[in-house]
Amino acid sequence: VNQKIAFGGVRCRATQKRLHLESETIVATAFAREESLTLARWPFQRRVIEPLDFAPAFRVHGLVVGDGILYRTFSSVATVGTGRAPTPYRRIREARSLSGSLTARSPCALVLRRGFWHNEGVPDAGNPSPDARPAPEIERWRERAERAERERDHAQREHDRVQRENDRLRQQIDHLKRQLDDARRAGFRQAAPFAKPLTPDPKRPGRKAGRAYGRKAHRAVPPQVDETYDAPVPGQCPDCGGVVKETAIATQYQEELPVVRTVVRRFHVHVGRCQACGRRVQGRHRFQTSNALGAAAAQIGPQAVASAVVLNKQLGLSFADVATLFQQQYGLRITPSGLVHAVHRAGRHAQPTYDALRHTIRQSPVVTPDETGWKVAGTLQWLWTVATPDTTIYAIQPGRGFDEAAALLGADYAGVIVRDGWAPYRKFTQAIPQSCVAHLLRRSRLLLTDHPRTTFPSDVRATLQQALAVRDRYLAGDVSGHGLAVARGRLEARLNRRLDRPGTVPDVQRFAAHLAVEFPALFTFLLDPTTIDATNWRAEQALRPAVVTRKVSGGNRSWHGAGTQQILASVLRTAHQRQLDPYALVVSLLRAPSPTVPAELRLPHARDRTR
Repeated sequence: VNQKIAFGGVRCRATQKRLHLESETIVATAFAREESLTLARWPFQRRVIEPLDFAPAFRVHGLVVGDGILYRTFSSVATVGTGRAPTPYRRIREARSLSGSLTARSPCALVLRRGFWHNEGVPDAGNPSPDARPAPEIERWRERAERAERERDHAQREHDRVQRENDRLRQQIDHLKRQLDDARRAGFRQAAPFAKPLTPDPKRPGRKAGRAYGRKAHRAVPPQVDETYDAPVPGQCPDCGGVVKETAIATQYQEELPVVRTVVRRFHVHVGRCQACGRRVQGRHRFQTSNALGAAAAQIGPQAVASAVVLNKQLGLSFADVATLFQQQYGLRITPSGLVHAVHRAGRHAQPTYDALRHTIRQSPVVTPDETGWKVAGTLQWLWTVATPDTTIYAIQPGRGFDEAAALLGADYAGVIVRDGWAPYRKFTQAIPQSCVAHLLRRSRLLLTDHPRTTFPSDVRATLQQALAVRDRYLAGDVSGHGLAVARGRLEARLNRRLDRPGTVPDVQRFAAHLAVEFPALFTFLLDPTTIDATNWRAEQALRPAVVTRKVSGGNRSWHGAGTQQILASVLRTAHQRQLDPYALVVSLLRAPSPTVPAELRLPHARDRTR
């Protein structure tokens, strides 16, 4: 057995044959090569080594140092004498290379403690115990101990200072990382086109000339002409004053908005009383939107209310701007507060339609949810949206957890959820998840920018891009259903193998851990590319009008306004998806005697029953 020796700070090797263990102290055996041993002065441990008695059958080779001379014994260890060689020991070398390197002034032996060999002082007549040492020596050792204590205290203070500095730098790094993330998110947010800095050498706008230009488009000729006017040639030339002769007649078309004038309608409402029960009954015209009389008899019509709803909830204009537009363009005088009351009335009429849209979402096989911040009465709330190919609903709720998502979809929703990596979506245990591939590609690109030497983000990005390429080939008819399934299995195996080797960068390791959690939801879109989207673009597109409104107003002043916001925004967005006229839809809601659901916004099976 080869053991390492720590003697005087120098490590050597020795060959151990037979050992006797007692209280973690072992007498050293013979060295394989004494010439390779270099001994230097070593502070003796204040430990008393008791004599060890070996059985006669054991032949122990011990090493003892005394007065700078190395001795070897072939018998049991006895009391080490003074500078003279004891009887059981045999002098090995003296006044040669080995003895010249020995500087120990007291007898000592090599012992094994905790895996390393050390030289220990051996008490004898010439080497008294520590308590019997002279006073100057004790004072010298006390000074050394005090100096070592001061050095230890200084080292501890330096360690604490370095630790505090490390903590401060770590906090500063985290703060800078958060600022960098905020700056990156701000770059991805929507902004006015002229708010972004211009490039120093911009490309020429428009398409390239030549064959790559494509089909040359222009405004088509209107299919219907309402008015025709002649533009005769002048009799004299405007340059020289000569006579002008007509040679041809050209045609020009112009599409213009009509001059809108406010129409004032007066309804003679006939009032009667039932002869049987005595109830008051009044008539209602199909153009009326309310039965109010008296102080509330003067109202604005459904077309004006519908215009205010579209301008405010869909296009993001404030009520003050809408009131200004009505006055300047149509001559209709109305205050912003009057518009607010009219829009609230439209929201009440659309409440059953909103409930029907929420029911439609819950019955949809594939949904795409998302959320963004929204202020209500100056406090942070969350605007949720759930989108399908033909329906979208909004909901303003106080949180962004599972309870709020379950309030829209139902906790037992069992369809496909195309969403980002937000953790509460994983609590829909009965649903089939699809993680947004665009978010993962964007995160891979940022990691490549921050850590260009790591290869994990590039490998993940290549795998996801290959999955999108397979989807496109399937939709184009180049890949069969069986080929799609085989490609999906290979992509999953490839990414699974790569997740086991993310590297040593902490940011990359966190990304790998996120991919490991989201692994079952990465390639769900390859099960049915015609139905399941690879990204949550539908929800992102649905949030854009709300984000524009948030930039203008910042949110809603009250929860009453928040309720009207979510109802009317859902109706307008769904009408846009189904290519319905939003003005006619809102007008029909307002003119209905009681709140009802328009036939165009009902469930398909409900429309079939009405037919």
